[in-house]
Amino acid sequence: MKICLRYLCGSGYQQGIGQELGVSQATVSRTMDRVVKSIVAQSNEWIKFPTTKDELREAKRISQSMYKFPTAIGVIDCTYIGILKPNRHGDEYINRKGKPTLNDKPLVMPERCVDK
Repeated sequence: MKICLRYLCGSGYQQGIGQELGVSQATVSRTMDRVVKSIVAQSNEWIKFPTTKDELREAKRISQSMYKFPTAIGVIDCTYIGILKPNRHGDEYINRKGKPTLNDKPLVMPERCVDK
């Protein structure tokens, strides 16, 4: 879990994180694969988007009371995830700072639930 949290919450590549934590890049990769697959397998239980009128109304109420942002049911928070530049179409992954990245855009709900 420490490997996964370090990778997801920080910056860096698998090899560097492996060196920092005393494991190989392959171990970081396998750990990430197992943990992320486990999270995805359970995601329908705890990642929810409001679908009924009552759920939408409650999301708007929470957004108004907590953040003074009426009618919002969620916000988008983007982050770049550093990657190695792919051989094919690699230039399409270059961000404004000249680094190869993926742009992740999760939707954060007022109840702190996440939907992608």
